[in-house]
Amino acid sequence: MLSKIMKPKSVAVIGASTKPKTIGSELMQRLRDYKFQGNIYPVNPKGGVIEGFQAYTSVLEIPNEVDFAVIIVPQKFVLAAIDECNQKGIKGICIISAGFKESGKEGAEAEKELLEKVKAYGMRLVGPNCLGVLNTNPDVSMDATFAESLPIRGDIGFVSQSGALGGGILNILKDLNVGFAQFISIGNQADVNAETAIEYWENDDDVKQILLYMESIQNPQNFRKLATRISKKKPIVALKAGRSAAGASAASSHTGSLAGADKAANALLAQSGVIREYSLKNLFATAKVFSNCPIPKGDRVAIITNSGGPGIMATDAICEYGMQIAPIADATKDKLRSFLPAAASVKNPIDMIASAPIEHYMQTLETVIADDNVDMVMVIYLPFLGLKDIDVAKAIMEIKAKNPQKPVIGVFMTTSDFFTKLSEMDVNMPFFMYAEEAAEGLNRLNQQRIWQERPVGQIPTYEVDRARAEAIIKQSIHEGRAQLTTRESIDVLEAYGIRVCKSGFATNLDEVVEIGNKIGYPVVMKMTSKTTSHKTDVGGVRVNIQSEEQLRAEYNDLIAKLTEKGLIDGLEGVIIQEMVKGNREMVCGIATDPQYGPMMMFGLGGVFIEVMKDVTFRIAPLTDIDATEMIKSVKAYKLLEGARGTTPAQMDQIQETLLRLSQLVTDYPFIDELDINPLLISEKTGEGIAVDGRIKVRLEEAMDKLSGGCVCGSCHGCCH
Repeated sequence: MLSKIMKPKSVAVIGASTKPKTIGSELMQRLRDYKFQGNIYPVNPKGGVIEGFQAYTSVLEIPNEVDFAVIIVPQKFVLAAIDECNQKGIKGICIISAGFKESGKEGAEAEKELLEKVKAYGMRLVGPNCLGVLNTNPDVSMDATFAESLPIRGDIGFVSQSGALGGGILNILKDLNVGFAQFISIGNQADVNAETAIEYWENDDDVKQILLYMESIQNPQNFRKLATRISKKKPIVALKAGRSAAGASAASSHTGSLAGADKAANALLAQSGVIREYSLKNLFATAKVFSNCPIPKGDRVAIITNSGGPGIMATDAICEYGMQIAPIADATKDKLRSFLPAAASVKNPIDMIASAPIEHYMQTLETVIADDNVDMVMVIYLPFLGLKDIDVAKAIMEIKAKNPQKPVIGVFMTTSDFFTKLSEMDVNMPFFMYAEEAAEGLNRLNQQRIWQERPVGQIPTYEVDRARAEAIIKQSIHEGRAQLTTRESIDVLEAYGIRVCKSGFATNLDEVVEIGNKIGYPVVMKMTSKTTSHKTDVGGVRVNIQSEEQLRAEYNDLIAKLTEKGLIDGLEGVIIQEMVKGNREMVCGIATDPQYGPMMMFGLGGVFIEVMKDVTFRIAPLTDIDATEMIKSVKAYKLLEGARGTTPAQMDQIQETLLRLSQLVTDYPFIDELDINPLLISEKTGEGIAVDGRIKVRLEEAMDKLSGGCVCGSCHGCCH
């Protein structure tokens, strides 16, 4: 049905105008000047002729079928216009008009009524409060926007949540040296949103890459499903604004305090294969690269330069992005020596020296691009000895045209006039001013290659003791506690098959001693309280207890300290645990974002977690690939591998821990916060062992989900 909007055979402009500098006039001019291939029907109560087209007082007067209506009338007339469009059988609608939910409560009510009508009539709607849509395919040639400039033809499908921003970009496409295949300004996205657009463009051969400007993601789960699939076929590049907004609950957990709306968005985009950019400049730099370069076969880069310094800087940038400097084959070196001067270097970077003529650029590029050890090429030019930049650019583009199989990016450290001249030309490769920009472009190509080669991943299901976990949570909410005790938290983790310390729970000195002797020394003693969350703040954790005598003394001291501080009433008891020996402390956690849902965290744990912030996030549910990437993406991964002779961590077991946590929060989505800190890596076995845990639920939601609001099993309103 979106084809009625993006590829219509006829367009009605409801609110077309003869008054200059109005949207109704400007939009009619764009349709006319861009030579729309279908029929154009202006609609205006006065009738007459508008921009050379017969105008009608109503869409109902139009004698022929109409696919698409662009509505520009004031908000109070929009609903009536929709009714008439329905009577006419029009199924594609774009509402430019503002005054809907962006304007306040009354506008939101009007938009709600509008959407109800659109759905009841079986229509698709772009907007309201948007710039319009366009399609540059010669078979359509439709510019149904009111931007200042006519669009440039290209291969980009662009979705913009901001109409003004979209219009500004349309005005500078020529300077950016990119073009659009299709453009949708989604505005308030009452119906059509970014997800609708990327799904529509999935199999559209005219759209080779998808660009998104987003301020919000309406349905993160659906976006993830669609983008994960579609980004395997073509690049999706997003500029997600609103990075500074705090989204996660102001949490008492470490995971919650480190999380936030932007981390959730970042995790979602990464898991979906979407390349995220943080500025418009970078968004369109990346678009320029994808428009002019194939996806490479590997990450080996050859650098061709006429100056040593920029070649070294380019090498640094390539290595910093984790790509390889291509090992030039001996046969390639021999061929290069046959025509380059003796002072030239045929190692990578290949320095042709400052006197290199155009012929050397052409011969060197042709030779290097044929090397099987080379996947991508960066060509650097600095102006020397009267050599003209535009002539060099034309020469290397000629070689590129003959060798389209590998990406080639030009770095021309010259005047801005060069880039102005390029904007007037039909280029077949991207050009940048600096080597670092080119390296970033090559990295984006490599990033897309890695994503396309990445396995889809599976979401495993483990056998767990769900009944036990549920009973523990029910007991907590029956007592009106959102925060599970330490003992309850650890028991829930154990019920889900997560490796926890051998432990026992004690409420008096005799039980403490009995459990300590049974586990064997050394042990750790931790208080568990219904009123005190952070145990270390009140001296509630005692470690490295070596004997029964020491255990007795530590327990008596704990009781005395809590009594002194007035905290004894909340004490549930103490947990006696085996003392796992290991210096590597990791953290696993869950925090809930109001929009994106449960977020998984993994990283370096311990008391300095919020200082070091060496953590990574992903949206639940996790695939096995997601879990592996989480583990490998933190700097502390090198510690897990077994640095300085330590026992390598059991990576599979840590991965399984993350996946079991993901299953836990999927089974119980009302879990608001969860921390395992530390997940201690055993020096003996390399296992990740949950030494401490804390779980917090959203109480009302937990009640509703577990027992329809009842936690006592025979509710007569007592639980409410």
